Amino acid sequence: MIKYFIYVLLVATLCISCKQIPAKKDVASVDRELLLSNLKTLSSDDFEGRGFGTRGNYKAQQHIARQFKKLEIDQALDSGYIQEFSHTITGKRRLRMFPLDTNTLDMSKIPDTTLIGGNVVAKIKGQTDKVIVITGHLDHLGIRNGQIYNGADDDASGTVALFAIAKYFKNKNPKHTLVFAAVDAEEIGSQGCSYLLDNLPEGLEKIVLNVNMDMIAHNDSLELYASGLYHYPQLKKPLIDIKSPINLLFGHDDPNNKELDDWTYSSDHRIFHKKGIPFIYFGVEDHKDYHAPTDTFENINKDFYVEAVTLITQAIENYDKYLVTE
Repeated sequence: MIKYFIYVLLVATLCISCKQIPAKKDVASVDRELLLSNLKTLSSDDFEGRGFGTRGNYKAQQHIARQFKKLEIDQALDSGYIQEFSHTITGKRRLRMFPLDTNTLDMSKIPDTTLIGGNVVAKIKGQTDKVIVITGHLDHLGIRNGQIYNGADDDASGTVALFAIAKYFKNKNPKHTLVFAAVDAEEIGSQGCSYLLDNLPEGLEKIVLNVNMDMIAHNDSLELYASGLYHYPQLKKPLIDIKSPINLLFGHDDPNNKELDDWTYSSDHRIFHKKGIPFIYFGVEDHKDYHAPTDTFENINKDFYVEAVTLITQAIENYDKYLVTE
């Protein structure tokens, strides 16, 4: 009888202990080779710095579309992966984008120019019609004074991350529809993102969150910022328990904080914010290669980049579970 009592007590104790141990959560993982090989390609000289309206930019659009198709991620638009739009650039701005020998030019005769841009948009249909839009900008500064500005960190890193994140979620059956948008013309005022939001088939009212990635591959201190919580503090909870070897910091979004620059309007997420759509912007602080010809694949922090994309992927998965859909 005593042995039976001890046995029952032991079983009960084990059952109580089991309830106290949380179930092990799946940790997001991304394809390192996919990330690094595509980043090396997209930031190579072959794409001539991906300046808006240039041959290299159009070539980049086609490359990005092929990667989504190769991964079997559905196109988000009836017209295909590439969403074309036009934008007229004044003569003065055209000179800044495509520097010429101004000593031989009559400045008053430089015409305005209409250029064709292109967003590349794919999606994974979710269990509901609520939408999370994940963005990175495909354009950079092009060729200036004979030098190619490859833009490995700014923002080939965010664009290529779209492939790895899409691959991760491909067979996950997410609650939200995930739209992956490599947007054009960020460097000249986020023209591509503006066009995307004005012409997204799902409609603005279905978008519950924008996750924007702009410069996520180069930080020697292993620090990545998630900016936007000052405006949308309800988005913090899914971020605080993410385990990562890199440091996820919050900030760069408070206009009253004089110690940190306010990034609220620094990239494409500003277009969502202006329309009242919550955003989280992942990025690093400016570094010596920012907007310089030295922003190349060789100068990024490769391990940091892979870990940053892993962290962001986990954050998106948390948001997909956390955000209430009706």
